[in-house]
Amino acid sequence: MCGIVGYLGTKNAAPLLIDGLRRLEYRGYDSAGITVISGRSLCSAKTVGKVELLTEAAKDLQGQGTVGIAHTRWATHGEPSVPNAHPQFDCTESIAVVHNGIIENYSQLRKKLEENHRFLSDTDTEVIAHLIEEYLIADGSFESAARRALADLEGTYALALLFAYEPETIIAARNGSPLVVGVGENEYFVASDPVAFLKRTNNVLYLADGEIAVISPDGMQVTDHEGNQVYRETVFVDTEQEELGKNGFPHFMLKEIFEQPKTIQETFNERFDMEEGTARLSVIDDLFPRILHSRRITIVGCGTSWHAGLVGEYMLEQYARVPVEVEYASEFRYRDPLLTPNDVVIGISQSGETADTLAALREAHRKGAVVIAICNSTESSIARACDATLAMNAGPEIGVASTKAYTSQLIVLMLLTLALARKKTMSRDEGQLLIRELRALPGKIERILSDNTAILKIAEEFYQCQHFLYLGRGFNFPNALEGALKLKEISYIHAEGYPAAEMKHGPIALIDANMPVVFLAPRDHTYEKILSNIQEVKARKGKIITVADEDDHDVEQLSDYVIRIPKTIETLTPLLTIIPLQLLAYHIALLRGCNVDQPRNLAKSVTVE
Repeated sequence: MCGIVGYLGTKNAAPLLIDGLRRLEYRGYDSAGITVISGRSLCSAKTVGKVELLTEAAKDLQGQGTVGIAHTRWATHGEPSVPNAHPQFDCTESIAVVHNGIIENYSQLRKKLEENHRFLSDTDTEVIAHLIEEYLIADGSFESAARRALADLEGTYALALLFAYEPETIIAARNGSPLVVGVGENEYFVASDPVAFLKRTNNVLYLADGEIAVISPDGMQVTDHEGNQVYRETVFVDTEQEELGKNGFPHFMLKEIFEQPKTIQETFNERFDMEEGTARLSVIDDLFPRILHSRRITIVGCGTSWHAGLVGEYMLEQYARVPVEVEYASEFRYRDPLLTPNDVVIGISQSGETADTLAALREAHRKGAVVIAICNSTESSIARACDATLAMNAGPEIGVASTKAYTSQLIVLMLLTLALARKKTMSRDEGQLLIRELRALPGKIERILSDNTAILKIAEEFYQCQHFLYLGRGFNFPNALEGALKLKEISYIHAEGYPAAEMKHGPIALIDANMPVVFLAPRDHTYEKILSNIQEVKARKGKIITVADEDDHDVEQLSDYVIRIPKTIETLTPLLTIIPLQLLAYHIALLRGCNVDQPRNLAKSVTVE
């Protein structure tokens, strides 16, 4: 949510800041703003809407200065408007603040400050600027005033601060919201995500909670809130530039759907021991005895990651024979979960910055459980809060609607399942069969992707519908939820996912000739049952779209449309059935004129509760 970019160097700041904001557009936002220091003045521009509009509004800032900050805002306190856009300023407009997060005690602070300060916005962020202004009068030092202001704040924040009378300084600070510093040659960047500046430098310093970076042409000093110096090394982030672009595709989402054969390969690459029929997960070697003998595994996540956790529950219980619960991270810690050192808690998050998941894992750690992360960045807040991190290796995912991250999450969960199961009840032959089937997945997904045109034709038939129903059983029930979520996220069509048998307990009342119903029906142990469910929909004249095995001819007699997938073992069918659902959602959204990469009201990384 929201995007921060800061620049301090020798080059014209405005175009670099605007370019950084463009690279952060995936995070979701409704307004944007920029401030550049020119002499001892702050020159600013703000707009409601896209960065493209800000580019026009900020054209007078070109060449104004070499230090600045910029922001894309996702509204929390106050509606989207120019006054509520960031940067926010003090009374004298000499202090500028950009902020991600939520200041929980802002109303108390504002009430106190309103006696001597003039507020022009409805945001919680503006109190930070006025607090610094208040302390600056007493201290005379920008850094000291900023530290005192930060000490008054309760809540989460990532901040970049400017002061017109110290024109060669940026102060950056974080607490619970991600913030990184890019270190280039005679230049520094501050950003919510390294993606904003990787075009210019791959050297990244990840700030930890409670840390403050004071950046100037003389260098950077990182300290804790008490002013004690922190020694932190930069990390080289090896990301190819084509991974950050669309690479010839019209949208990031379509590119990322088509990347899945590669990202799945990257996720399981070199993590197999074929001779022993098991997975190699060296990062959890020290924890493995506790995981193996745990009384229960709890998986926490939000949205798509929660759906991945549901598939993981099926995998782990069937093969590793360990009890598994899947919880919404947003609810987990608020019900005082019963956890002991004999529990394992796995948090799933593409970004590694999801606020609810981070809070849930910290609660689990506090109660003594083994805490493991499955995420895409080993330097993320969630990775740092856990005992170990199982990396997804999916590469940057820019489209807000998660696609390749989901399948990579499933692969990691399968690898964990394989490693545990081989220590319990799974034979070496069974493990080797599973590895062979996993290795065959990239080629099978490529075959599904080659049928993209046929899926487009189905989308053309149904894109004007207002409701969809997705039904699956067993391993594919979570994919019914995920397929419905994809459609909701990017096309704004109301869609629901259910276990197919639950249709009779309410949703069947919705079915008529105008209701498309998507069935996930690979030939698994639930196949005959789901055929009966298809019959029930057909009897009520529902429009039936079925995802089925390529050699299944029985389902043709019952379905209006059939999308074919290659055969695989039952456990791995979710990795195949999800691909056509992603493509169907993409094509329907495009036909409806929706912005598939930046759907309304959504953010890629939800970093506030």
